[in-house]
Parts: sequence; C-alpha cells; structure tokens
Amino acid sequence: MFWRRRDEPAEAAEPAEEPAAEPAAPEVVPATMARPAREPRGMGIRARPSGFGARLRSILGGSGPATEATWDEVEEALIAADVGATTTLELVGAARERFRADCGASGEDARRALATEIRDRLARVGSGTFELGPAPSVILFVGVNGTGKTTTIAKLAHRLQADGRSLALAAADTFRAAAIEQLRIWGEQLGISVIAQRAGADPGAVAFDAVAAAESRNLDAVLVDTAGRLQNKQQLMDELAKIRRVIERRLPGQPRHVLLVLDATTGQNGLLQAEAFSREVGVTGIVLTKLDGTAKGGVALAAADRLEVPILFAGIGEEIDALAPFDPEAFVEWLFAE
Repeated sequence: MFWRRRDEPAEAAEPAEEPAAEPAAPEVVPATMARPAREPRGMGIRARPSGFGARLRSILGGSGPATEATWDEVEEALIAADVGATTTLELVGAARERFRADCGASGEDARRALATEIRDRLARVGSGTFELGPAPSVILFVGVNGTGKTTTIAKLAHRLQADGRSLALAAADTFRAAAIEQLRIWGEQLGISVIAQRAGADPGAVAFDAVAAAESRNLDAVLVDTAGRLQNKQQLMDELAKIRRVIERRLPGQPRHVLLVLDATTGQNGLLQAEAFSREVGVTGIVLTKLDGTAKGGVALAAADRLEVPILFAGIGEEIDALAPFDPEAFVEWLFAE
C-alpha cells in the first residue's frame, strides 16, 4: 500500500523578546518511509558473491594463463547457471575465437572476451527499447502462475503513469477470482481503471471490452492480464491464442507488445515455457522477474538467444518502482561484479 506523508503544521512564530528557542527535537522518521536506495550497480541488482558471477571470477580472475581446462570450467559454470548446453557451446566457442584473435593469454583476457560475447549476444536480439506506438496500444502479458505477472503489470503501469500516459488494466485472467481482485487492488492504488467481468467469464470478451474502452476514452494503452497457463496445457494455450485474435480483430495491428513474464529462478524449465508461449502467441519481448533473487541468472541469456526477442525489463525487487529497463552492459557488469 502507498502512504502519503501529511504536511506538518507550521510552527507559530516566537515573540521577539523571548529567549532563543531550544534546539528542535530530532525529526522522527515515519514507519512508511521508502527503503534506502541500493548502492548503484548496473540495473540496481545486488551482487551475489556465491553466485554465477563469483564462479566466473574465480575461474577467470588474475593474470594466470587461460588454458583449455579454463574454458572447460567456463562451460561447466555457464551450464550450471541455466544458460543451456546449446547456447553455452556457441557462446564459449565464439569467446575462444575472440580470445585467440586478440592474442589473449591470461584469465583476464578470457574474461574480457567472454563478457564481450555475452553483451553482443544480448544486443543482437534487439536494443530493448520499449515504445507504445500509436494509441491505443495493447500490451498482452503471458506467463505461468508464480512468475509475478500481475505485479509486473502494476509496475509497468506505474512507470507509464509517471511518464504521463493514460491507461486501463484488463483482468482477462478469469480462471481465478483472486487474480481479478488482485488487479483491482492494484488499479485502486494506482488510480487506474480496471476492466473486468465475473470469474469464469470469457477472457476474450474482457479483452474486447478493454480495447473498446481504451478507444472510447482515448487512452494511450491498455495492459491485459491473462491466466497463468502451463505451457503443456494445450486447451489453455488455445484460449490465449484466441485472446490475441480477438484483440487483432477489434484493433488491427494490435497487440503492440506480447510480453512473456519469466521467472529468473526457473532454470531450464523457463526456456520450455518461453518457447511454448512464443509458438502460440508470438512473444515480442521478455520481462525477467526475480533477477535479484537468483544466484544464477543465465536464463536471461538463454531465453533471449533461443527466442531471438529482446529482454525489455528486469524485476529487481518488490517495490512498485523496482522494474528496470534491461541493459546488456549493466547485466554483464552484474555477472562479473566484485
């Protein structure tokens, strides 16, 4: 819940003849004060000393020579960090070629070659620039339950609202009454209208109503929540594809974005989810959540590489403003952070 500090009443002026006033009492910090800002590091992700980056640093740190055994250890570290076997082999192969071409010798040279390849691989799938385009823009969110999808919708709505955008939220996850209520609560807290129907209603009808409302109210965008579908439940995936078709028929050229919300802690199962959702609804971008809560983080590289779509945002905390535009340079900095 958001709290607004009340303005403190102005103190009455002291008479001129009065002696100097006693020093003011120390200011009382309200319990609802925002958390202190984290030390700047990349996108604001805290380093994980025992995680993926720490292992890479231990393998590649120092001025000692980088040998074949060194690259074997790098491969093992990448696979253990959920980068995946295929992406790992391609990545390490390219890094070794760069290392040789640059006449590298030390572990630091190998680290630099690997960091450059990771950065280039992420940049290759897109800049990660997020634009709404012509109004009304429809943003469809997909993903399995537990990834933080509804909270991510609220965070992105907060960012867009801060930019002066007019919005509506669509509660098209009609399979769970709690999901509709959760989105309504977020809407109330943010002061954003929520288009919803009863639990069990046709989610396509909700999406249709939301797009129609966005048009009639001249809104900039509508953010559409959907049910958390398991990628192997074909009936539910078909329903998701139907929602997209309904939006396309009502407003040709939309949805502008189909964002897959992917939990960074899910590992290789996350890749299976990403591929399935991409096949069904044409994912255009990834929002990686819980990146600050995993010691791995390699799924970011694997998902972008396999889907060939950019990572647009990263969830880096629980606060409403803890959604950062994904920056390949900052991500690499985080991986190799001391």
